[in-house]
Amino acid sequence: MPDIPVLGSGKKIKADGEALQAPFHGPLVHQSVRAEQAARRRGTAATKTRGMVSGGGAKPWRQKGTGRARAGSSRSPIWTGGGTAFGPQPRSYTFKVNRKEQRAALRSALSLHAARGTIAVLDTGTFAEPKTSQARDLLDDWSEAGRSTLVVLGADERDAALSFRNIPRVAVLTHENVGVADLVGAASLLLSQAALDALVARARAGVAAEEATPAAEAGGAGQAKAGASKAKAGAGKTGTVAAESDTGAGKAEEASAEEGAAGDRSKATGRSRSSQDAGPDGPRRTSS
Repeated sequence: MPDIPVLGSGKKIKADGEALQAPFHGPLVHQSVRAEQAARRRGTAATKTRGMVSGGGAKPWRQKGTGRARAGSSRSPIWTGGGTAFGPQPRSYTFKVNRKEQRAALRSALSLHAARGTIAVLDTGTFAEPKTSQARDLLDDWSEAGRSTLVVLGADERDAALSFRNIPRVAVLTHENVGVADLVGAASLLLSQAALDALVARARAGVAAEEATPAAEAGGAGQAKAGASKAKAGAGKTGTVAAESDTGAGKAEEASAEEGAAGDRSKATGRSRSSQDAGPDGPRRTSS
């Protein structure tokens, strides 16, 4: 990619690789342009319904017997001077575009101008005072005559802004107010160094975060795996303790069963002895 020329000094600067060499994403640019243009709409279009139009309270004629179509109000939408059915009402036309998509669209717009060679940097230090002839000479030496040009400056670069604002087909904006629609709608883009740095910073704001996200996800996955392995180990220990407790409970049950069987045997032995001591006529008496 060729370097960006600096008007007024004859120098060239190197283009930023991430903000000015990004691939063009047409759908994202289209969505961002639609969102910006929709946000600029006032949304004040309004019409009157039949309830808002004055008059029409009385029934024009009786329901039957006149031979004409029945009518209940002279302000019906099908009558001349009546209300409007389904007309526009004041509302907001804005819709949301994600920040990552906005930044990607901004990178696409800047990269498109850089690829076409229609971007240049303006040395605002050469404007000691507002001078339109000087600004026109700079544009004539750089771009084709009659080409629409967008000049983006900083808020404190007032002399340069006053020099360019009266030239036909030239728009002057500060970098805070520049959108994707302004960039793609201009055939040439002229920026001051401060404005270029600000737009590059806006375009690259989410690149570092996007690059750090996979690493963070990988680290989170590793931590999750380690936690899962620890949980499995804890579960194994818990299972061992549970098995040991089950074994102890089984042994206790066996011991209690043996004790119960011994008690039953002793009871049975006592009953057999008592039956042997008792004769057919009753229990035996021992002589004293």
